[in-house]
Amino acid sequence: MRKRLAVLVVGLLAAVAATSAAAAASTLPVVYNSANGDAHSSPTASPPGANDWSCHPTAAHPRPVILVHGTFENMASNWQALSPLLANHGYCVFALNYGSYDNSGVTGIDATGPIETSAQQLSAFVTKVLTATGAHKVDLVGHSQGGMMPRYYLKFLGGASKVDALIGLAPSNHGTTLDGLNALTSQIPGASNQPTCPACSEQMTGSAFLTKLNAGGDTVPGVRYTVIESRNDEVVTPYTSAFLTGPNVTNILLQSQCSLDQGEHLSMAYDHIADGDVLNALDPANPVAPACTPVAPVTGG
Repeated sequence: MRKRLAVLVVGLLAAVAATSAAAAASTLPVVYNSANGDAHSSPTASPPGANDWSCHPTAAHPRPVILVHGTFENMASNWQALSPLLANHGYCVFALNYGSYDNSGVTGIDATGPIETSAQQLSAFVTKVLTATGAHKVDLVGHSQGGMMPRYYLKFLGGASKVDALIGLAPSNHGTTLDGLNALTSQIPGASNQPTCPACSEQMTGSAFLTKLNAGGDTVPGVRYTVIESRNDEVVTPYTSAFLTGPNVTNILLQSQCSLDQGEHLSMAYDHIADGDVLNALDPANPVAPACTPVAPVTGG
């Protein structure tokens, strides 16, 4: 009897060890450093954990998450931290490149074309994700232009019926100044080489595009909105222009959460506190306070 019991215990321990090893092997590394994003910039590659078209949402996380990169970025460079983080938490994660203009996308410089056209590309991608996963709605997480552009999709292209939540990391919701655009162009490799950028002029405060987008209110019924912004944002200027007003809106200022967070616009997607806020916005019933530890400008942490 004792021998059989010992064999059973050994077998159970082996099974637990094998399960733990498999879980560890399936956990993707999450590197909170924007230099890692720059190193993986690609005109075609997906970020880690994204675009598994066989993924089906679970009861715990019933909506796929679509990541929408910012101006002059691509999905590989923008989402080297947040995509694997979400996948490790059990989400079906998808990402797209959009807004290539004058063939800028062949060098990995996207989101430069007219924002109305980019919103149409997002619309088609959402439909593709819903069809593949069988989900009824998605959640959208975007950085910079990627946090603002989906609002056009929600408001003018029927997206509100297909989206539960829009989470913006330093989104250009009410535009920026010329100084802000210059700051962005000077810090992203290859951006200064782009001869034309319709999306840039459309993100200027007071543009015809933003006037149309924000007329009648910032939000549409049925969608939850979260804006995560830094007081140090040098691209969306003033930083308060990122924030939204209206029902179902949560505006988060990172420095109000943690004074050690000195991240700004470029570090936003590689800021562990901001990314923790994304997790909480996606699953508000189970919030976890992000650790208040230092975050550096540009690189994140």
